[in-house]
Amino acid sequence: MPVSDEAHPLWDVHNLKRALHAAGVALWAWTVETNAFAMDEQGFDLWGLPQAKSVTFEDLSSRIHPADRDRVQAAFTATRALVGSYEIDFRILLGDEIRWISARGLGNDEGLHQGQVWGVFLDVTGRKQAEEGHELLAGEMSHRVKNLLAIAAGLTSLTSRSATSVEDMASDLIQRLTSLGRAHDLVRPLAKDQGRAALLGDLIAVLLAPYDDEGAFSGRIRVAVPRMGIGEQSATALALVIHELATNSLKYGALSVSSGILDISGSTNGDEITVVWTERNGPPVEVKSDAGYGSRLLQRSVTGQLGGSIDTEWPSDGVIVTLTMNAKRLAI
Repeated sequence: MPVSDEAHPLWDVHNLKRALHAAGVALWAWTVETNAFAMDEQGFDLWGLPQAKSVTFEDLSSRIHPADRDRVQAAFTATRALVGSYEIDFRILLGDEIRWISARGLGNDEGLHQGQVWGVFLDVTGRKQAEEGHELLAGEMSHRVKNLLAIAAGLTSLTSRSATSVEDMASDLIQRLTSLGRAHDLVRPLAKDQGRAALLGDLIAVLLAPYDDEGAFSGRIRVAVPRMGIGEQSATALALVIHELATNSLKYGALSVSSGILDISGSTNGDEITVVWTERNGPPVEVKSDAGYGSRLLQRSVTGQLGGSIDTEWPSDGVIVTLTMNAKRLAI
């Protein structure tokens, strides 16, 4: 003989309370005629209120986030006119803590029993935080893709102006884009939501690694710069600068001969950081009077995006490039 719902031990009041507590469900009841509002023990814990036989809407409203308060009050007023189930998600403030609560019930008097409307509160903070995280990630990815496409379009346009052939343009463009890729790979999140950054020395070392690993070049590149973080946007600009300097060195400077040496040093002075690119023991230097594409790119990157200046000296056996940059801009 089947056991009726009323007689089944599963529906014992204590078992139901245990199930509700395990599921994090808080019960509430609203007496329509008197406008009295009551909650169970879990409801008071969820709202951070001392337990009492009843609670007023004003008590609850004082905990609701100011940005959600009017919306929640209007929604509760309209619940009896809704057909079927309803769900309202909103934030409450418990000191510095923000909780997301979902209020659920039946409208159009379907949930009305003996003059009372019943419903539940659920703590959905974890779900809301996950949703916000996904939205932020999607926004960041969209922003980064747009930036990369804009950079790629700009590089393509500028490279085409100085290229003598399709092959040269393809080669130069691929090298520049690869350099940007290495910089973005190196940029990593900082602790405590401080953004993303790469260490200056690591960034330079990674970008120059291809030039230092080709047998005769091994050990000829030396990097000694202050330990400081470089932000994602600045890492992109600095990657272009390092790549252009290295490319020029490989074509015409110290890295074009077996005896050449490249030293990169740095220092800080208040809000300024100075990086000195020094090439020695290279071939005789030919000073060019006209500013080519590479020079324009260096000038634009350093003065525009990095908030600094660039100065070039031409000793007989090399070149000295001094980059003076704004430390705050580098952190972006």
